[in-house]
Amino acid sequence: MALSPLNQRRWSNFKRNRRALWSLVIFSVVFVLSLFAEFIANDRPILINYRGEFYTPIFNFYPETTFGGDFKTEAVYNDPVVECLITTGGIEDCFDVPEDMLEQVADGTFDHADFKKGWTLWPPIPYSYDTPVDRAGAAPLPPDSQNWLGTDDRKRDVLARVIYGFRLSIIFTLVVTTAASLIGIFAGAVQGYFGGWVDLIFQRVIEIWGATPSLYIIIIMFAILGRSFWLLVLLTVLFSWTALVGVVRAEFLRARNLEYVRAAKALGVSNRVIMFRHMLPNAMVATVTMLPFIVTGTISTLAGLDFLGFGLPSSAPSLGELTLQAKQNLQAPWLAFTAFFTFAIMLSLLVFIFEGVRDAFDPRKTFS
Repeated sequence: MALSPLNQRRWSNFKRNRRALWSLVIFSVVFVLSLFAEFIANDRPILINYRGEFYTPIFNFYPETTFGGDFKTEAVYNDPVVECLITTGGIEDCFDVPEDMLEQVADGTFDHADFKKGWTLWPPIPYSYDTPVDRAGAAPLPPDSQNWLGTDDRKRDVLARVIYGFRLSIIFTLVVTTAASLIGIFAGAVQGYFGGWVDLIFQRVIEIWGATPSLYIIIIMFAILGRSFWLLVLLTVLFSWTALVGVVRAEFLRARNLEYVRAAKALGVSNRVIMFRHMLPNAMVATVTMLPFIVTGTISTLAGLDFLGFGLPSSAPSLGELTLQAKQNLQAPWLAFTAFFTFAIMLSLLVFIFEGVRDAFDPRKTFS
């Protein structure tokens, strides 16, 4: 569908901001890759060929008995015995094979003409965010060829946790920002358009709600209902929607007495159409200007709650929890460097993108 002349001008303005454009490209690539984190970092193979049949452990549950084992629990695919069963086609003596044969299976050098071979296709990082790493030494372990960013104090791969944590942080931020913005824009539009007692009552409600200690409410709700992703989203939205109310309210108060609004009222145009079709587009510049602060504030809120231990469940991949580990393990500087650069790059890209969006919506910007 072709863009309208107005949107073409906005897109042209955005592309003229090279920093914003490249930030959008880099962020989009990284975010799209993180959406497929299970194919990048996982302790389950992407694809298995066993006796001529294909299996997809990423999407399905397969007991060990599927590959000739004895247990009906899910196969531990990085176990040398399970690798032996898959590679050799399920020979019966895999549980009693010599150690050197298991090493050959793990290295992929096992060759026996009497057995029908299988194979496994692993992700580039053979660890999920909660997979313990089988490495000698006391955790946290420094970076090496096996763990590019080292491990945390529970011997979990840091790079895998960063990939999953980045995805979780961005999805959380997008959901909270979208919901809070819709509520805040609607409330500010109603206040500014109608004014009078509506505006007065709304302002008193916002003043009382804004003075509520949100951190204490979150801690109390988590103590009663338990920690969960969607509960944290709901609570964060409840205390974030007021950020845009003042900006939108001011724009509507300014525009409510302009000639085009009076003309629309005289023609019998409904309040809803006047508010959201005619007045809201003119208020978008100020609204978009506030979005970077809401986005970065939401990411910081999630990281801060996780850092304090009141955020997502402890089993979730969390960048805030990684920051806490960096504080508690000063002898492992790779944790601090990873947390710092992850937050710095992520927040910088988002700020640059929204800076370009703000310029694109600015009516003072014209074609050069």
